[in-house]
Amino acid sequence: MSNSSQQQLAEVQDFLQQLQDNICQALQQADGKARFVEDAWQRAEGGGGRSRVLTGGAVFEQAGVNYSHVYGAQMPASATAHRPELAGRSFHACGVSLVIHPNNPYLPTTHANVRFFIAEKAGEPPVWWFGGGFDLTPFYPFEEDVVHWHQVAKAAVEPFGAEYYPRYKKWCDDYFYLKHRGETRGVGGLFFDDLNEPGFEQSFALMRAVGEAFLPAYLPLVVRRKETPYGERERQFQLYRRGRYVEFNLVFDRGTLFGLQSGGRTESILMSMPPLVRWQYGFQPEPGSPEAALYERYLKPQDWLGLNN
Repeated sequence: MSNSSQQQLAEVQDFLQQLQDNICQALQQADGKARFVEDAWQRAEGGGGRSRVLTGGAVFEQAGVNYSHVYGAQMPASATAHRPELAGRSFHACGVSLVIHPNNPYLPTTHANVRFFIAEKAGEPPVWWFGGGFDLTPFYPFEEDVVHWHQVAKAAVEPFGAEYYPRYKKWCDDYFYLKHRGETRGVGGLFFDDLNEPGFEQSFALMRAVGEAFLPAYLPLVVRRKETPYGERERQFQLYRRGRYVEFNLVFDRGTLFGLQSGGRTESILMSMPPLVRWQYGFQPEPGSPEAALYERYLKPQDWLGLNN
């Protein structure tokens, strides 16, 4: 790698490791019972990471916050499928990825990820880009929670240009869509990839802003919903809807495919899976029920902030 590429990679790595530390510390404090256990790993082909998983908490049934930096002589197929010009280049990829599965069905599941890729080939300039975002998957949604989530998302990217929130919000709605179910995975948020046009400093700043916005977006929901009373009906519906999360991650998620194709650590890659889940043949929510409201109102793209009114 050139000196400038090494310096850029080091800057991003420093930020990502600090972000992992900050998020883990905040989630531990919010849970109040369980703590993250770190599992450091090395990848034979190059690189490694720090997987941190919290299980059996007072608030979180399972939460995983992973940092990884992997590199190799050739980009995996999942990374070159939409960028075929990168085939045959060496690469470095680093990122933080997290998934939180709460105990309480009224507290949404959530996912966030920020990442940096750089691909190089002798005699040609390096190709680099940032990606990331965060999304929310409620089972018993509250509109005020969804509006708050999107307000924080919009505030994170708006300083970089008014066009970023509507563009990245739509990208999130389109990406986290289960085609075989005809429904979104949740209520969206932000998703972006291939970000490099504004130059390294601005692109890095936008990625940082998204990463740093996750806690202000999610922690207020934890405070509001963690003690909401629930029963077996709500728990069973939560476990059923978690099945959609598994379906998306195994069928569509590019990050999962990249991790597996690049020879990453399987346990860390599949950390996103819920600890308990169930499927039920032909489930239909009872008309007029809270479960039906999820399908009728929330599993389709919405203008949550009323920007087009």
